[in-house]
Amino acid sequence: MVKVAASLLSANPAQLGEEIKALERAGSDWIHWDIMDGHFVPNLSFGAQVVKGIRPLTTLPFDTHLMLSHPMKYIDSFAEAGSNLITIHIEAKGDIADMLYRIRQKGCRAGLSLKPKTNINKIIPFLPMIDLVLVMAVEPGFGGQAFQKQALKKIADLRDLIGHKPVQISVDGGVNNITAPACRLAGADILVAGSYITQSPDYKKAIERLKK
Repeated sequence: MVKVAASLLSANPAQLGEEIKALERAGSDWIHWDIMDGHFVPNLSFGAQVVKGIRPLTTLPFDTHLMLSHPMKYIDSFAEAGSNLITIHIEAKGDIADMLYRIRQKGCRAGLSLKPKTNINKIIPFLPMIDLVLVMAVEPGFGGQAFQKQALKKIADLRDLIGHKPVQISVDGGVNNITAPACRLAGADILVAGSYITQSPDYKKAIERLKK
């Protein structure tokens, strides 16, 4: 069954601890952290100290998505804060292979993310180094955007490209009860959802709809 990674981007920032506990009770499989620097994307979000402070409140895996221009500077701090999986963007500055190696060296699983207009062939050299590909179905930086349908072809093409390699496919952006079935059918293993869950009156029902 597909897993759900609940994003905190649209959660109540004054009650993050309670939000995470509620998401865990509702059946979220992972907690997804959207980390933004105001440069790679035009927005700011959580820092490593927030992740570290929340870490003792849940045993759910922390899926940390670094939307940063220079992720190498921050890999250590987010790994030490308690991240289980750290995803960087293939469009980021720096040596991608070195960054993926550093993530693994710090004891985390490694992910590589693609913006909507980035060709999937760019990940081919890095497939042996990663555990997950994160397909952005919106332009990264803001929650609540509409799902871009071309992401479905990208997911399906990635599924063929990955074959039997132990690499999961995650999709982020505009995931809701309407788009989730198409993502699952295309081959997604993990659905990242923010506002659809945290703006719902019933987190449990929202997560169940994504899975079923």
